[in-house]
Amino acid sequence: MTRAEHVKHYALTLVLPLLLMLGLTYGAGRLILEARTGEAATNGDLAGERTSLWNTLTDFGSSLSDTPYIVALTAIAVIVFRLVLKRWRESIFLVVAVWSQSLIFLTTTVLIDRERPPVPHLDPAPPTSSFPSGHVSAAVAFYCGLALILSTHVRHRALQVVIWVLGVAAPLIVGFSRLYRGMHFPTDVAWGMLLGAVCVVVAARAILYRRHEGARPRLASRDDPEGVSPGRAAPR
Repeated sequence: MTRAEHVKHYALTLVLPLLLMLGLTYGAGRLILEARTGEAATNGDLAGERTSLWNTLTDFGSSLSDTPYIVALTAIAVIVFRLVLKRWRESIFLVVAVWSQSLIFLTTTVLIDRERPPVPHLDPAPPTSSFPSGHVSAAVAFYCGLALILSTHVRHRALQVVIWVLGVAAPLIVGFSRLYRGMHFPTDVAWGMLLGAVCVVVAARAILYRRHEGARPRLASRDDPEGVSPGRAAPR
């Protein structure tokens, strides 16, 4: 592909969809600010049922997506995939998935100033607004992105299922923990899930499942790094 074709590809499959998601996230945030959702009752119910055990468990659950951990884990995964697979595709995909959700989250929180739930907070409140949940979107982007990569490099169906169960469970644990600890409303968590999932899908389509002219699109494998069917040379 020529340089112009590369630019066009990423503009249409990566930049444009992410800009649309940013616009949708901002619009949803504005609607939520103007609507009376009644979500505070849910947060109040959870706060009223707190116990020492669940305080400890949700502290761990929330930490699964603390920024320092996500940054460190992403860096480690990038290095490991590059060394093991001998290419950059999976590493770049994971970086794009994680950092695209972060950019959308940070931009939205600047524009949408939603207060945290009116219950005692078990964590220090960060300077960003409550909508959307950055912890949740980061958890979906990292753990589900990691599951997507790992599941395509194992042949056993049972192991693929285990990988995806763990990959989906981590964001759900983070989401519940953030609700329980009084840091987010349910809509913050729900949109965080959606934001992370969209970033994974967009990055996968643009990078992992990139189409090549004259070739059937599929995920690149170690023996076929360009994602072209065996026996067919990638077009130059």
